[in-house]
Amino acid sequence: MYWIHGNNDNFDAIASGDLPAELHHIENGTAIEIGALRVAGLGGTFAPTWYETPARDLPHPKKGTAKATELADKRRHFVREDVERAAALGGIDVFMSHEAAKPFRPFPGGRGPDAGKAQINEILRAMRPRLHLFGHHHRFSEQPVEGVRSIGLDLVSRSCVLIRLPGLDVSLVESA
Repeated sequence: MYWIHGNNDNFDAIASGDLPAELHHIENGTAIEIGALRVAGLGGTFAPTWYETPARDLPHPKKGTAKATELADKRRHFVREDVERAAALGGIDVFMSHEAAKPFRPFPGGRGPDAGKAQINEILRAMRPRLHLFGHHHRFSEQPVEGVRSIGLDLVSRSCVLIRLPGLDVSLVESA
């Protein structure tokens, strides 16, 4: 299984590589080959106060409880250098991001404030992947963004998507 981090992962395990052998983490702003596919990722959420911080300087303070430490861990966020590295990648088939591109309205029927992030649009414009997948909002959606098919993934307890090669044809499968 290939994955990008979200905002509630064990960042110490990711950093140390202490993961099960079948889990393959895709680092921010990098691409990997998976068979005939070239896949890139940008994990984490956007935090305006941390965006200009170099990734190596993101603090990981120890707090009184595991949950407090997890919430204070700034590795949960992507930064400008991650976005710039991702935008420079070419020949990408599938781009996975935790955050959605703009516009993205998280409530049923496309209601609510725009929760999309301009940094994801910037990457889509530059990278031009064949398919974009994102997950942070845990609601299935599908729309073209910057000329790229962009799909929001639901909770797996509700649905998942199957992607057929070589055309990257996508089918929604409702959970039982």
